[in-house]
Amino acid sequence: MTPALELRGITKRFGALTANDDVSLSLSQGEILALLGENGAGKTTLMNILFGHYAADQGTVHVFGKELPPGQPRAAIDAGVGMVHQHFTLAGNLTVLENVMLGSEPLSSFRSARSAARRKLVQIADRFGLPVEPDAFVNQLSVGERQRVEILKALYRDARVLILDEPTAVLARPEAQRLFETLREMTKQGLSLIFISHKLHEVMAASDRVAVLRAGQMVAERQTSQTSPDELAELMVGRKVERPVRQGHQIGKPVLVGENVRVEEQGEARLDDASFAVHEREILGIVGVSGNGQAALGSLLSGLIRPAGGTLTLSGQDVRTLGPRGMIRAGVGRVPEDRHADGAVGELAVWENAVLERLRSPEFSRRGFVRRGACKSYAAGLIERFDIRGATPDTRTRLLSGGNMQKLILGRCLSIGPRFVLANQPTRGLDEGAIAAVHAELLAARAAGAAILLISEELEEAVALSDRIQAIVKGRLSQPVSSDDADARRLGLMMAGVWKEDGHAA
Repeated sequence: MTPALELRGITKRFGALTANDDVSLSLSQGEILALLGENGAGKTTLMNILFGHYAADQGTVHVFGKELPPGQPRAAIDAGVGMVHQHFTLAGNLTVLENVMLGSEPLSSFRSARSAARRKLVQIADRFGLPVEPDAFVNQLSVGERQRVEILKALYRDARVLILDEPTAVLARPEAQRLFETLREMTKQGLSLIFISHKLHEVMAASDRVAVLRAGQMVAERQTSQTSPDELAELMVGRKVERPVRQGHQIGKPVLVGENVRVEEQGEARLDDASFAVHEREILGIVGVSGNGQAALGSLLSGLIRPAGGTLTLSGQDVRTLGPRGMIRAGVGRVPEDRHADGAVGELAVWENAVLERLRSPEFSRRGFVRRGACKSYAAGLIERFDIRGATPDTRTRLLSGGNMQKLILGRCLSIGPRFVLANQPTRGLDEGAIAAVHAELLAARAAGAAILLISEELEEAVALSDRIQAIVKGRLSQPVSSDDADARRLGLMMAGVWKEDGHAA
């Protein structure tokens, strides 16, 4: 049978950087292939060449035996290739339906078939278990909801070869499981699928075969049934990977305390009667399905919005008097949920983003003039300590892979010795080696006395790092439970809102 896809001898360079080095890969009809590699290994570049966003310096792409012209996305779409990008490509001022339809109708059409498009979108959404509101504006959606729209946008076009670049990065595990179950059923009807993922449990559960990239080269291929997560992790990074283990210790006094907090946006409650407390040398984990108030909680703890009710204090001080700049001055470090929109400015250099929140400090500026040498030296230290690959202090931040951009933001946050840390999805999009490094840094900050609030949709991560865990459902928080007493079943029930009226688990 003719392969659904073949990449032959693909090489791509960006200046002195070789992103892909003579990579060959094939995909059979009806097969699910997982593509693994560290952040910056060349996975996304390879898929962008396949989809026509980049033209390879050498090599060819064949879809169902036909060679695709390089650098032409429309040719890839016409050949039956669909792609779900790692970073959103949605228009925030358009509705979900308009985003899905965008580019699917000829410009010569005098009327838009919105009714038929709506029916098709709703049918696909129901079939894949990815609920969306067709008339909702994208800029009003949570990160998780936007990811659903990206997936639906690709499925709407009836692709025969589907590329998913970190498709479940912002989906809770039950949502991801439903997605892959449906995709598995579709492969039985001839759909061929490549997905990039750092979640090894997804790879083992969903794929038929695994290909591993390291430093731009194809280093291994395995049948999924003949490998293991430990072997794949070692193939990805070239060494054995072990995540750090949280050690029990005595927590200190409360640092951040919220009592009956209410947050409203456009007249609707995003947080409702939420109470929590984070102590010195403690990690409090917040778990929940995306879109249940995590974004409002993150904005609140960053000083971007103020509570409409209840009290919120940082070391006894009312946060209403602080604002974003005041929170930073008070020793708050933040790792925001959306690294592109809220975490970094892509057009600025790495050194500029490294000092962005502390530019007015004497260390980095004097008498209104920026001390560039000190700034670049500081950025170089972050690059080395946090293993930010493919970066120099002068590199444009948008050129970093998503995972390396995340490391830059984490380094900027933790290097100041913060009193309180908001870690909102801190390992989203990171490879196994980078996850282990981030966990080690967060545990080290905890041991040094920081109070950390961890918002995560990864239950294993929350249990591994947190001292106590609360579930968030529709803006309400459960009572905390000890992570030592929290298993996947109990947390799953809590995330589904199964707790008593007093907030305790049922």
